[in-house]
Amino acid sequence: MTVDRPSATRRFGAWVLNPWSQARFLWIAAIGYVVWTIVPVAIAVAFSFNAGKAQTTWQGFSINRWYTRDVNAVFQDPALRAALMQSLKLSTLTVLIAVPLGIAFAIALDRWRSRSARTTDFVMLFSFITPEIAIGVGLFLMMTQLLTSVGLGFRAQVLGLSMYEMAYTVIIVRARLLSIGRGYEEAAMDLGASPMRAIQRVLLPLLTPAIMASVAIVFASSIDNFVISQRLCASASCQTIPIVIYSSARRSPLPSLNALASITLAASTVIITLAFVVYRRLTARERGESAR
Repeated sequence: MTVDRPSATRRFGAWVLNPWSQARFLWIAAIGYVVWTIVPVAIAVAFSFNAGKAQTTWQGFSINRWYTRDVNAVFQDPALRAALMQSLKLSTLTVLIAVPLGIAFAIALDRWRSRSARTTDFVMLFSFITPEIAIGVGLFLMMTQLLTSVGLGFRAQVLGLSMYEMAYTVIIVRARLLSIGRGYEEAAMDLGASPMRAIQRVLLPLLTPAIMASVAIVFASSIDNFVISQRLCASASCQTIPIVIYSSARRSPLPSLNALASITLAASTVIITLAFVVYRRLTARERGESAR
């Protein structure tokens, strides 16, 4: 008597879908998603080192051509260099404005218990459900019709992006406030600290992981923002990297644009890595206690 053995395909399907084993299907889906998102970025970065001008044909490896030596390289072309500096200035100022205001807004919403607080909370979250193009058009009309003293340009870009990105900080800090509760702050006030002193010496240090996460997310989101930055840009002097890349796409773009995008990616990666390292160090004790 012979027993028919299941085929390899059937055994693999049973191995993946077995509900009593590890979540292999989820692991396969997660790995597939990561590969799907990283491969296009890796290809763009690789072509920023292309020795030739072709965007789709590999013509050899060159470290410096599109970064430093060629007349169209990032650090030789005045337009690309200006766009890089403009993006770095805009994203840095947005972080310096949006993160502190977002922290204060989150603490206020956490302490404010009334119907007005819920309305304000909804208005703050409104930017997440509103299409960015609508916010960009609205900011454009406000700067040209109401705030004419500000007008369009770099100041309008900073104000518009700070308003838009502040919601990220509010959400992240509020989640942290809910997890730590008010016990530490109340204990500090029981020991004689004033409310402001308790916030400075107790609450803000506990919020540091959320603050670092907010810095990373706001910086990464600001440096590649296109819609709001483009709508509030009045001249070539306020063009950021996404605006330059979009404008050059209609012509014959050079690999120097890939090099410019790669520099942006590197800047965002450095900020996010630093924030992640600080977050891991600051939360190491909490994670150790929760694992016991």
